[in-house]
Amino acid sequence: MNEALIESAIAGEREALSLLWQSSRRWVATILLAHKPRDADLEDLLQVVAMQMCRKISTVDEPKAFKSWLRTVAINVARQEGRKTTNRKRSMLRLVGLEQSNDRSPSPADVIAAESDESRKIYQAAMSLPMGYREPVLMRCVRSMSYQQIGEVLELPTTTIETRIARGRRMLREILAQQEREQHAERETVSSVSARGGAR
Repeated sequence: MNEALIESAIAGEREALSLLWQSSRRWVATILLAHKPRDADLEDLLQVVAMQMCRKISTVDEPKAFKSWLRTVAINVARQEGRKTTNRKRSMLRLVGLEQSNDRSPSPADVIAAESDESRKIYQAAMSLPMGYREPVLMRCVRSMSYQQIGEVLELPTTTIETRIARGRRMLREILAQQEREQHAERETVSSVSARGGAR
């Protein structure tokens, strides 16, 4: 990323801020996807991150720290939205007298809205990966970022990114295979019960 552009943005130049956000928006969206609650709107969260970047970028000490700083901002925005979502759900549950003592934060999801069921199934499976694998896999598969770009965002060597993506994809295949086995067993059970019922 252009350090001169970052320096100008830190200094408060509007055009530099706009260009910097345009070049960062794509990978920031992936970070939000990996951390946001299911019902949160991605575009709304991107706007919040953009506003915080404009307001607080002057606190960044040097250009090299920018990506790490913005990634932290995005994660915090997503987690804050998660807490809001949890609180809203708890309020509604209390209202109808159905609050659960073990209510947990909703898992991130809601992904590729206009995609096929298969794409959504793959995305949802990816959301169950450990975070160290989830972020690079989503950056690579959803945003088509290069290993070098991902390494720059996550501040990790390219070789580490390659290893994590390879392992993440392997885990993803195992998750999908297990889901398929479970669905097959469920269909077999339903079919067996239906056949017995029809024989009576």
